[in-house]
Amino acid sequence: MAADMEKQHVTHPFPPVWNADSRVLILGSLPSAQSRKNSFYYGHPQNRFWRMLGAVFAVEAPQTIEEKTAFLLTHRIALWDVIATCDITGSADSAIRDAVPNDIPALLERCSVRGVLLNGKTAATLYEKHFSHLTVPSWVLPSTSPANAAWSLEKLTAAWGPALRKFSVL
Repeated sequence: MAADMEKQHVTHPFPPVWNADSRVLILGSLPSAQSRKNSFYYGHPQNRFWRMLGAVFAVEAPQTIEEKTAFLLTHRIALWDVIATCDITGSADSAIRDAVPNDIPALLERCSVRGVLLNGKTAATLYEKHFSHLTVPSWVLPSTSPANAAWSLEKLTAAWGPALRKFSVL
């Protein structure tokens, strides 16, 4: 446990999920230690991201990396994080220091994204800091992290659903 709490320099470990037909880009801050261990986005079992998407689309939440990737691409959703590298202690967004952003503009140039959905306040703050010049509209949504316990799965689904509908990905 002590090793998990040491400051680490983290480089984002996996590429964005996207294709040319992606209409909405969902950005988190940085994969948690559990997600990095599981080699994919929102890999902590208590994170509600995949369950929320399943509920919004009225399907079973995808389980494997292959199912999750197919789900995103089928629904024209691109997925990435704002941070390319940073120093962090543990997995809490509040412990992020010296963040360097991913090249979000380059990704946006390669697909049909009409809007950016930011998963939580840290992603929103970092996105605004580095990408306020972009003309693609963005919206801040409540974090699906287990640390955001005030938001139930039902409340998350109610908040995220209209944002996803806005881009006709439903």
